[in-house]
Amino acid sequence: MSQDIPPALAELQARALQRLRAAVDATALPDAPALARLALASDFAIDVLVRQPELLARLRADAATPLPPPQLPADAPGEWPCLLRRYRQAESARLVWRDVVDGAAVEEILGGSTVLAETCLRLALEALEAQFAQRFGVVRAADGSPQRLVVFGLGKLGGRELNFSSDIDLVYAYEHEGESEPAPAKAGGARALHAQDYFARLGQQLAKLLDEVTADGFCHRVDLRLRPFGSAGRVALSFAAMEAYFQREGRDWERYAWQKARPVAGDLAAGARLLETLRPFVYRRYLDYGALDGLRAMKAMIAAEVARQDLADDIKRGPGGIREIEFLVQALQLIRGGREPALRRRGLLDALQALAAAGHVQAQTATALAQAYRFLRRLENRLQMLGDAQTHALPADPRTQARIAAGLGYADWAALQADLAATRKRVSEEFAALLAPRRRRDGAEGDGLAAYWQGLPEHARAEALEAAGFAQAPELHASLRDFARSPGVRDLSDAARARLDRVLPALLAQAAASAQPDMVLRRVLPLLQAILRRTSYLALLDEQPAALARLVGTLARSALLGERLAAYPLLLDELLDVRVGGELPDADAMRAACAAVLRADDTEAALDALNEVRQALSFRFALALLDGRIDAQDCARHLAHLADAVVAAVLHLARDELEVTHGRIPGGRFAVLGYGTLGGEELGFGSDLDLVFLYDAPAEAVSDGDRALDAPRWYARLGQKLVALLGVRTSAGRLFDVDVRLRPDGAKGLLVSSLASFRDYQCQRAWTWEHQALVRARAIAGDAALSADFEAVRAQVLARPRAEPGLRTDVAAMRRRMRAELDRSDAALFDLKQGEGGLVDLEFLLQYLVLRDAHAHPALLKPRATARLLEAVHAAGGLDTATYAALQAAHATLLDAGLRCTLDRRPRRSPRTPAIEQARAAICTACAGLLGTSAQAEPLA
Repeated sequence: MSQDIPPALAELQARALQRLRAAVDATALPDAPALARLALASDFAIDVLVRQPELLARLRADAATPLPPPQLPADAPGEWPCLLRRYRQAESARLVWRDVVDGAAVEEILGGSTVLAETCLRLALEALEAQFAQRFGVVRAADGSPQRLVVFGLGKLGGRELNFSSDIDLVYAYEHEGESEPAPAKAGGARALHAQDYFARLGQQLAKLLDEVTADGFCHRVDLRLRPFGSAGRVALSFAAMEAYFQREGRDWERYAWQKARPVAGDLAAGARLLETLRPFVYRRYLDYGALDGLRAMKAMIAAEVARQDLADDIKRGPGGIREIEFLVQALQLIRGGREPALRRRGLLDALQALAAAGHVQAQTATALAQAYRFLRRLENRLQMLGDAQTHALPADPRTQARIAAGLGYADWAALQADLAATRKRVSEEFAALLAPRRRRDGAEGDGLAAYWQGLPEHARAEALEAAGFAQAPELHASLRDFARSPGVRDLSDAARARLDRVLPALLAQAAASAQPDMVLRRVLPLLQAILRRTSYLALLDEQPAALARLVGTLARSALLGERLAAYPLLLDELLDVRVGGELPDADAMRAACAAVLRADDTEAALDALNEVRQALSFRFALALLDGRIDAQDCARHLAHLADAVVAAVLHLARDELEVTHGRIPGGRFAVLGYGTLGGEELGFGSDLDLVFLYDAPAEAVSDGDRALDAPRWYARLGQKLVALLGVRTSAGRLFDVDVRLRPDGAKGLLVSSLASFRDYQCQRAWTWEHQALVRARAIAGDAALSADFEAVRAQVLARPRAEPGLRTDVAAMRRRMRAELDRSDAALFDLKQGEGGLVDLEFLLQYLVLRDAHAHPALLKPRATARLLEAVHAAGGLDTATYAALQAAHATLLDAGLRCTLDRRPRRSPRTPAIEQARAAICTACAGLLGTSAQAEPLA
């Protein structure tokens, strides 16, 4: 801080010190510089020290520790106002000292002001509750449980960032209706009060005790206008009435207000329950760009108020002020907080940090906004510390300006103003960028398409679509005309219709500019029809051109993703999720994500949530493949690991349900095995799951529940329940279709096999093709020890020496039979999976080599995926380098082609392109050389 201050300020300091000397023993005064800084910054603090001179010694000794709160004597309610006000003044003076003398961080001052308000609320409410209980009794619900008032703190009190001389925004509620039960009459007794009257009176008395100006001043200014229906509403509402209000009447600004809400006094546990109930009102379960409209409306009202009252120098409400930072952060929280719980922070700086960590705010921007917030809040506190006034306006008086500037370490007011102007400019720019209407201008073509849409359904003509580049313009025009006439469009609100009128021409322009205009438009109309019921998605496409462009690009490349978007619009969120373009989750992260949504008390809700996770992640993997950020092998592996995670989560649900009814099997173990493409970590989009179930339990084991079952029946029920839950259709769709025919003895065998019977079957009765299937099998969920036992059985079976001629004959014969039944190739199109030289030929070749050589090369037993099996076989000498490289390339080509066929809703048959023919040739050549198979498919014997 500048050491040179104007003479007028030096005189002011001298007078303040003189007043202190008159009130305090001169020997108790601390060093003059500290008191001089205090006198410069706060007349209020000096006044408090003069009135409470004993406080000075306490501040000299330990200003960092809050002062002990007073006891409000039950037998002397007349003393309560004085005790509360003197405590609030003393503790506030301590906070001034911490800021001005000790240089404490602004977060400490805001937090200290919050704790002070909470303490005064708690003391006052507890004293009044005891008084009311004596006069009127205690309110009891229908079940006899006592009811207490819940005091919610909103705004900065709820966010634990109360400024120095702020009012406190309170809302009163109570959990259940009921009546008070007065104590037995002493002198006429007291009458019973209904809960509504009781808690309204209690709340009014609480506000009066804190807010009323007495000879000792005030404690805290109380504002109750944020309650439902504002000043016209009841002072205290039941939880049921609160829920009904927010369901029917809740407005956008109330979402912002309740975002920071926190129970601060009374029944805190009950308050937390209500906030959890109200969470869906504040945080929607989808990306909620509609929140920006509410923010624009609030900003317009504030701007009008600023202009009307000339508040340009108001650092809270004026341009680039505190409120713009608050609204900016809160809007981003509301947009994404429903999908990302980590963003649901009450405090602004915590929320800003969470937004930056999630990638929704650039780190540099977050740092700049945090610095701006601290700067503005410190300046706001200093304005209020001067005279304990609730002001946010910059002073016009030159001497006051000089005091504020000097107190904050500036040479003069001009220097402070320069920093303030730069800070407000940065805030305004960020806030304007968030709220700027993101409208698209696509030149004359865009204008023409906008006019075309405005002319529908009666006046527009198909020629406009033809001119824009749509090939089948008459047919598409008819579809758009039907869409414009549909009830969903006719019933839109004015605001939603305005959004559609901006979004649809932009979509038409983007579609026209794409590689497949007609196809994109056909795919986008079902999606639009679906999201008309959820206008927040129209808001997303309206507010975010990047999402709209990404949507069109996705629809141009994938019919499957278009269908999924139309069926589950929640997937639109993925188009803007910052994680889409980043690193994809690994197997552990997927298991954690699936486990996190489980709810033991509601299986259907858990399956819905689980399906949303599965849909979102598979959608993300598809986008990564289409964008070229991962290859087909990585994509298939991610899909397999996602299926593993889903099965593990559903197994948890199934086990919990079964244990509720039948108890547990003591010492029992259960494991789920994945076969086929799941086991081989090469799952496709929409693939079913080949599952086999194993269990192991002590002999004669019986479950310990009321309805006991023996182990075979218990685990059979578990397997049945797992299959049923995976296939049940919920509002979010079905998780997976399951195929269990690869179990021992196939469809004739038991659904669940004991480990012993599985071992016996594989060693004694299994066919060669079943040992082939075992090559790709792996444990994907369940007991880890049983999974390890399965691995041992698998290794024992696969490593058994086999007569090579018989093995080759069995493998080749089975492949011929499968191809004859399943190959759908023709002269123009090649069946990527079952055709000769296709993926199954390669799988059979590798299975043959593993069964032939595993007894001599144990490393062949570890991999399951084709690419890794090829590596292992090559390392073991089963493939020369040239053949190995050709087969790796062939596998990558065919797998990629197959996944892209699935994404475009085409059968997995590909034109016989040079790349496909080269891949076929490599596989056919290897099979002919190693398996001795014919170059032509042989008929089924």
